[in-house]
Formats: sequence, structure tokens, C-alpha cells
Amino acid sequence: MTMQALLKGWVDRYFSDEEAIILLLVLVVGFAAVIWFGRMLAPFFTSLVIAFLLQGGVNALTRRGVPHLLAVIVIFLGFISILLSMAFILMPLIWNQMVSLLQETPRMFASGQRWLDELQGRYPNLITPDQMQSWIGVASREITQLGQRALTLSLASLGNVLSLIIYLVLVPILVFFMLKDRQKLVAFTLSLLPQKRNLMERVWQEMDVQIANYVRGKFIEIIIVGTVTFLTFAYFGLPYSALLAVLVGFSVLVPYIGAAVATLPVAAVAGFHFGLSEQFAYVLIAYAIIQALDGNVLVPVLFSEAVNLHPVSIIVAVLFFGGIWGFWGIFFAIPLATLLKALVYAWPRGIRKRHEKQALEAGQG
Repeated sequence: MTMQALLKGWVDRYFSDEEAIILLLVLVVGFAAVIWFGRMLAPFFTSLVIAFLLQGGVNALTRRGVPHLLAVIVIFLGFISILLSMAFILMPLIWNQMVSLLQETPRMFASGQRWLDELQGRYPNLITPDQMQSWIGVASREITQLGQRALTLSLASLGNVLSLIIYLVLVPILVFFMLKDRQKLVAFTLSLLPQKRNLMERVWQEMDVQIANYVRGKFIEIIIVGTVTFLTFAYFGLPYSALLAVLVGFSVLVPYIGAAVATLPVAAVAGFHFGLSEQFAYVLIAYAIIQALDGNVLVPVLFSEAVNLHPVSIIVAVLFFGGIWGFWGIFFAIPLATLLKALVYAWPRGIRKRHEKQALEAGQG
């Protein structure tokens, strides 16, 4: 079979129907809008995600007979309460611990250097002085760059106070109206799409449950893992427990890689504070138990309806979409990978079924 025949067969399979071309155009326009106008429309996308999260609570109240507007007000006030609690309680605590950790970093570095010296003295054949100096040089450069990034972030944040105020004002307003006028907004969006959208509806049906399950489940996972980690570290008396708990909580956004990356600061702080003692081992064992329960108990419960993706596909999706869209790309890497999988399965199957239906109708006619 020639290359031309292969190309023609592929085009006939995926683009022989006008719906397929329309779906392709919708996807291209949607991705282009996010790539080009993502920074400009960031408050809108943030509000959309939050409204999507809160919609489940609104639906739960309306199913119990609560009027829609009252359900929206109750859920929205709960969201505002959580937002204010984070702004006035959690964020100052995390900020103070971050500043304290940065101030403590030189002492931690000096302690690590003394530990390396002792290790090199005990095992001179295993670790050479050149290797030790190389490790110290790499660590010193990384710490210097970390301090420079922190200083740059602090200075840049001073100029972004106006942007933060805009977020704090716009996002709650947008969330409220997205919840209140959801049906009107959905109807308006559907009116912009073509009347023939069977293929789009098929893809959306395959994605709807997975996206809802993933987004809500991921936020619940972050809260549970972060809270349990904070309580565990606080029980052992580990300093910077809130900061480390936030880091561990957000590490679940990056499957496989996040847990490994979060282990380094946890081990470094525990090692500096407790030394190579039993308490240090207990902290690491407790952290390993939290990660094991998250991966083997919590994730299967929260994501029971998610499409099963191969680990290689997940990692590639995280790297690819994270490189394009940063934090939101990492957060939505698995839903986007699931969307691509749904497209691969639904696209040719939907076109084939439509052709079979048309042929059947023509035969009956």
C-alpha cells in the first residue's frame, strides 16, 4: 500500500464527516484561545474551575428541595468563608514559615557539610574529597539560585498587588454568576455550536464523568493529604509543618514525580532538626505511610470512575501540558490526556455509527 493510499484512508476515517471537521475546528480554536489569551483570561478560567467544583454542592442541595438561588448563596458563602480563612490564617502562617526556612537554610547547609565531612572521614574510599567538593558546590549553587528566586518573587509580588486585588474581587463575582446563571450560560454556549453535534456530544458524554470526578477528587485529595501530613508532622514536632504539608498536598498534582520531589525537603528538614536519630526515621516512615495510603487507598476511592491511563501516558501528559500551561497544565494533564483518549476512541466510532445509521435509513426508505 502506497503512502498516498495510507494518507487517504486515514483522512477518510477521521475527516469524512462534516461533524469531524467542525469538532477539529472547535478544538483548535479552544486550544489556541487558551495558549494565546490564557494569561489575560486567567481570572475567568480560575472562576470556571472553582464554579465547576462548587456546582456539585449546589446540585446536592437542590436535590434535597432547596431552591436554586438559596443553594447558590449557601455554597457561595461557604466558599467565601474558606477563602477568607486561607487569606487571614493559613497564608500568613505559611509565609512566616517560608521566611524562617530561608533564614535557616545557611545553617542547614553548614550542618549538611559537616555531615559530609564526617561521612568522608569514615569512608574515605567510598567518597573522595573531589566528589565531596563537587556535591558541596552543586548544593551551594542551588541554594544561591533558590535565594535569588525567592528575592525576585518577593520583589515581583510587590508589583502584583493590584493583580491580586483584581483576582480577589473578580473571581468571587464570576463564580457567583456562573453558579447562579449556569443554565443560561450553558444554553448560550450551545447556541454558538452547530445544530449537528452528535460527535461532540459523544465525546463530552465520555469526558463529563471523568472530568467532574478528577477535578473534585483532586481538590479533596490535596486537602486530605495536606491535612493529614500537617497533623502528623505537628505530632512529631517537626518545624515548618504547615509549609511542608502544603508542599506535600500540592505534590499530588504531579503523579509519581511529585511524591519523590516532596520527599527531599521533608527529609532535609527532619534530618537537620532531629539528626540521624529514631525520631528522624519515624518521620520518614510516617511520611511513607501517608504516600502509600494516598496511592493505594485514597486515589482508588476518589477516582474510581476515572479512565485508566498507563503511567507512561500520565507522565508524558504532565510534562507536555505542564510545559505549555504551567500549573493549570499540570492540574489538567490527566483530564486532557483522557480527552485525547476519548477522541481517539469516539471519533472514528461515532462517524462509523452515523454512516451505518444513514445506510440503514436509506435501505428502509
